[in-house]
Amino acid sequence: MTDLLKKYLFEDRSVRVEAVRLHQTWLQAQEHHQYPPAIRRLLGELVAAATLLAANIKFEGSLVLQIQGDGPIALIVVECRSDLDLRATVKIREGHEPPAGGSMQELLNANGQGRFIVVLDPQRKVPGQQTYQGIVPLEGDTVAEALQHYMKASEQLDTRLWLAADDQHAAGLLVQRLPDQGGVTPEQAADSFTRAVMLADTLEPGELLRTDTDTLIHRLYWEETLLAFDPSPVRWHCPCTRERVASMLRTLGEREVNDILAEQGSVRVSCDFCGKPYEFDAVDCSGLFAPARPMPEQDPPTVH
Repeated sequence: MTDLLKKYLFEDRSVRVEAVRLHQTWLQAQEHHQYPPAIRRLLGELVAAATLLAANIKFEGSLVLQIQGDGPIALIVVECRSDLDLRATVKIREGHEPPAGGSMQELLNANGQGRFIVVLDPQRKVPGQQTYQGIVPLEGDTVAEALQHYMKASEQLDTRLWLAADDQHAAGLLVQRLPDQGGVTPEQAADSFTRAVMLADTLEPGELLRTDTDTLIHRLYWEETLLAFDPSPVRWHCPCTRERVASMLRTLGEREVNDILAEQGSVRVSCDFCGKPYEFDAVDCSGLFAPARPMPEQDPPTVH
C-alpha cells in the first residue's frame, strides 16, 4: 500500500491543512537500524515533518532538516525531495548511552549548543542562485515546537504541527495560515486559522498514528468545507549501491583494502545514510583492482 500525503484548503483559501501517515516508508527507514524507542520517536517525527514541509517546495530539489546535537545524538538528518522521496539517518555520539525516555532537549541539546538547520537545495540552480541555509537555536521540547519557532522566525507564517511516531508509523498534521489575499479580511483569516488549530489540538498522538488520513480529516473538520488536492505518494529512497561502495573502496587503494581483508577476512561497509550493509570477500576485492580487459578486436567488415 502506497504512503500518501494529502493537502487541503479551507474554503476561504486562508488556511492550508496537510496530513501524512507513513507505514511502508517508515519501516524501510528503520530496516537496517535498531534505534532505541526515544530516538526512533524523534527521527519519525522529523521524517513526518520533513514530508509535510517539502510538499510546499516551489522548485525541483530537496528540503533537508538537520539537527547538530551536543548530547547523546551528534547528528540527525532527514532529506525529502520535492517529489517526496526521502531518506534519513541518526549518528549517536560514541560512548554515550541515550536515556530510554529522553526528550529532544536531553538527546540533542544537553549543553545548550544544539542547532537546528534547514536547507533548501534546488536541483538545477539558475545563475546566481544559492542553496538556502537557515540556522536557529534548538528551542522547544519537541520537534513540532522547534519547527514552529523556525517557521515563525523565517517564513513569518503561523504554522502548527502535530507529530507522532512509533515502530510502525510516522504521522503528522500541519495547519498553516496563508498570506492574506483579496476577498478575505484579516479578521476572517485569523478566525479560520484559530478554528483549524483549536480542532487539531484535540488530537492525541495515538489517534494520529492509528487513524487513516481520510477518517482523521473528516473527524476534525466535518463542519468545514475543504478543497482537496490530489494525494502525493511518499517513498523511501537512498541512492547507495554496491557499485558506489566499490568505487569508494578503490579510492582507499589496493594496499589498504588488502590489509582490511587480511585482518577481518572480508571488507564490510554500511551506508552512512541508510545503514544498508555491503560485504566484499577476497574474490570481490581482487576484482576491484583487476585491470580492465581491452575490448576484443573485430575483423574488418568484408566488402563485396
